Amino acid sequence: MTERLADRTWTELESRKPVVLVPLGSCEQHGPHLPLDTDAAVATAVAERAAARLHGDVDVVLAPTQHYGASGEHEGFPGTVSIGHVALHLLIVELGRSMLRWAGRLVLVNGHGGNLNSLVGAVRRLRSEGRDVAWWPCASGEPHTHAARAETSMMSALRPTSVRFGRLAPGPPEPAGRLLDRMVSEGVRAVSPNGVIGQPSGANASEGDALLAEMATGLVDAVRSWHVDRVGRLRNAVRQEAS
Repeated sequence: MTERLADRTWTELESRKPVVLVPLGSCEQHGPHLPLDTDAAVATAVAERAAARLHGDVDVVLAPTQHYGASGEHEGFPGTVSIGHVALHLLIVELGRSMLRWAGRLVLVNGHGGNLNSLVGAVRRLRSEGRDVAWWPCASGEPHTHAARAETSMMSALRPTSVRFGRLAPGPPEPAGRLLDRMVSEGVRAVSPNGVIGQPSGANASEGDALLAEMATGLVDAVRSWHVDRVGRLRNAVRQEAS
């Protein structure tokens, strides 16, 4: 069971101090084959699955998804909507200040790597004010790619009708880390005319479901252990000791 904040009344929250999960995504291009809300869809699915598994032993509530993030590097493609880092930073800070007037803890479940500069700064600011907040990344294990196999597999599991399988096409094979400076200064379109970084071929729903399940398990473990590092990231206790 997933308890959704939007479905509650204020009287149903008055005597509680829940952990609130807020999925944080983006509205940005994901190549010619994936929908603009891919990052938001993944973050929402991971948070939903984690909330359902935590229900019963942790008081947890799933908040509405924040669909707009910092996606300026993708603005060369129609459909992308970016609110920029300054606005996203302020949004997270004010959201945290307001929500933690009644909630016990806040976790921002991030589905878009481009949000990190805003997210880290905002969470550190909130923590410096004494608020119990952390962020957690939806990391698939596929390094430095965009709209490639991992994201295509996850969307195949979540919303197969939204994946345009007939339009699958690769992007530059170089790791995005090597392209980062150009993507920041010139935009993604300058290095990938179709908006893809990596190779989406081979994507499948079963692989996507396994990736989502793995990420949800990681989030469940991290919420239960509640170890927050110096940049405000929520980490699994075992992994933190090993790092």
